[in-house]
Amino acid sequence: MSVSAVQQQVEERQGEQEAKQQRSSRLFFLVIVFMFWFSSYIYVPVLSPYVEHLGASYVMVGAVLGIYGLMQILFRVPIGIGSDLLNRRRPFIMLGLIASGGSCLLFMAGSQPGWALAARAVSGIAASAWVVYSVMFSGYFKKEEAGSAMAMLQFTTVVAQLTSMMISGYMVDHWGWHAPFIAGTIVAVAAILLSFRLPEQRRDPQASAIRLKDLASVIKEPLLVKVSLLSVLAHCVLFITMFGYTPNQALDIGASKGDLGWLTLAFMLPHALATLYGSRMFGRWLGDRGTLMLGFAGSALFTLLIPSMPTLLALCATQIGNGFMQGLIFPLLLGKSVASVEPAKRATAMGFYQAVYAIGMSGGPFVAGWMSAEYGLTGGFWLGAIAAALAAVLSFLWMKERKESSAKELAK
Repeated sequence: MSVSAVQQQVEERQGEQEAKQQRSSRLFFLVIVFMFWFSSYIYVPVLSPYVEHLGASYVMVGAVLGIYGLMQILFRVPIGIGSDLLNRRRPFIMLGLIASGGSCLLFMAGSQPGWALAARAVSGIAASAWVVYSVMFSGYFKKEEAGSAMAMLQFTTVVAQLTSMMISGYMVDHWGWHAPFIAGTIVAVAAILLSFRLPEQRRDPQASAIRLKDLASVIKEPLLVKVSLLSVLAHCVLFITMFGYTPNQALDIGASKGDLGWLTLAFMLPHALATLYGSRMFGRWLGDRGTLMLGFAGSALFTLLIPSMPTLLALCATQIGNGFMQGLIFPLLLGKSVASVEPAKRATAMGFYQAVYAIGMSGGPFVAGWMSAEYGLTGGFWLGAIAAALAAVLSFLWMKERKESSAKELAK
């Protein structure tokens, strides 16, 4: 056998070993991602009922729900910039896990609503670290495989959120209000221990850096600004409904805390299906503008119906519709947020987009809390319906691309 043939065999074996190690690293990282979101979302369906149980007014409930988004506005971009400047990922991965577990502990620290406010603020810091998770996981793939990487990450996120949110109501029903927080703490601690085995990932600082000098030019992109504002309204609706006050409405009409798992499933399953397949399918039929208008208008209708549903089954029906309609919206907005931005500035554009839509995560539930204090829970859902209807109108006015553009962008 010639020397060149032997050398080729050695290189092939090395390549196979590297590929095997890469697959192992991806799987290990996805396990940590699952645990991160599990600990962060296990208490979400019972959060607003729990804060109300502590004696908080709807205004205070809105503040607790809203501070989650506010902390992301404040910390998301600085954490991304800090990770890029230090060219390190693992410390920020661990920061997210520590904050997630710490927030669960703070929820159990006292019986006053102020502790819940502090705990949810810390969980907002945890969520701010997600930008580093996304960057680190994409580093396990070639550039041309970035789409597949994000799909795997999104799927793991949805599975973790659905799994954790399905069992939280059952846990409260059988073991008390603190059970989800205890479980979240345990899972976060286990993930922290696993994260010590994560090898540090150093990349070219220019490859994915969020650059402040690019912000001035990025925010002049009309499409990015419009899409970001639509995303603000979309997140208003999401954090007023399923991640906000819909569980309170379910309990008010006689559902048990264990029944909240069915409410979660009714929303999350069609939401995941629409996210994976719906936008692509409806994009071919209706185009971007038509799909966004359908999603927002449908969400407005189903949100408006929530307070008039007499039974849990009827309420779950509204969640099936709302979950699907909102699932049509988010992938389209995410794709269009960087569609008009040159590749070198897309990380900056994404940072801007994420920071802006956090305004909806913060402002939506807070204003809805004030509305609910004045007019009952119905007032908060009215606000969500108005926000969705406004977004449908703005989609008609702003999104004027050709019908075929949707399929092309989603295929990228």
